[in-house]
Amino acid sequence: MEQTLAGQAALVTGSTSGIGLAIARFLHQSGARVMLNGFGKPEDIAAAQAACGGAPHSPADMSRPEEVRAMVAEAESAFGRLDILVNNAGIQHVSPVEEFPAAKWDAILAINLSSNFHAIAAALPGMRARGHGRIVNIASAHGLVASPFKTAYVAAKHGVVGLTKSVALEVAEAPITCNAVCPGFVRTPLAEAQVPPLAGKHGVSEEAALKDFLLAKQPSKRWIEPEEVARMVLWLVGPDSGGVNGAALSIDGGWLAA
Repeated sequence: MEQTLAGQAALVTGSTSGIGLAIARFLHQSGARVMLNGFGKPEDIAAAQAACGGAPHSPADMSRPEEVRAMVAEAESAFGRLDILVNNAGIQHVSPVEEFPAAKWDAILAINLSSNFHAIAAALPGMRARGHGRIVNIASAHGLVASPFKTAYVAAKHGVVGLTKSVALEVAEAPITCNAVCPGFVRTPLAEAQVPPLAGKHGVSEEAALKDFLLAKQPSKRWIEPEEVARMVLWLVGPDSGGVNGAALSIDGGWLAA
C-alpha cells in the first residue's frame, strides 16, 4: 500500500480480531502508527500487535467511560498526537423485547454507542488544536434499518449514525471529518459461528443456511469481507476524502437497496 498515512497516529477500538483488526492492519500498512484495543487471549493479542508492527495495546473496557477517555489520552501520550479515531467495538444479543435482559441492553448501549461519544469527546480537542482529524464510526446496516429481536443493537447503531451526523456538523468548518460505515453481515468468527446452529434448526446444509437464512436480507448472498470494510475506512481517513462528512456509507451487498 502507498504510505498515504505516514506520520499519522490512529486508535481503533475493538481491534484485536475481526473488522477492527483488518482496519488496524490496513492503517499500519499505509504508514500510520496504531494503538489496538480489545479483549482476547494473550497470544491472540500478541499476534494482532505483531500484524500491526508491534502496535501498543490498550485493554480499556468500552463499557467504562473513564477507561475510554483514559485510552484516548494514552494514545496521544504514546504517539504525541492522534489523527485518526475508529470506533469499532461492539457486542450483540438477540431476544424478544419483552424478554430482553436489562443488563444486556445497558451493556450494548454502553459499548456500541456511549463509548463512541466518550472517545470522540476526548479526541476532538487535540484534533482541533492540530488542525486535522478523521473520525470513523463503524455502525451497521442496522443503523439504517431494523430487524426483530435486536432492539438494543438496532437502537445503538441508529444512535451511532445520529451521533456521527451531529459531530460532523460541529466540526464542519474545521479540517476534521466524522463519518459512519454501515456493513451488512461480515465474515468474522462470531458471525460464522451462527451458521451451523441455523443449519441444524432448519435441517439444511450450512451453505443453504448461510444463503437462505443468515444472509436472507443481503441480496449478494455472500459475506462482506473484513478487508472490504477496511478499504472503505482507509479511504475515509485518507487525503482525498475531506469533502465527505456526516455520511453513513453502506457496504451491505445491496441490503439497503431492496
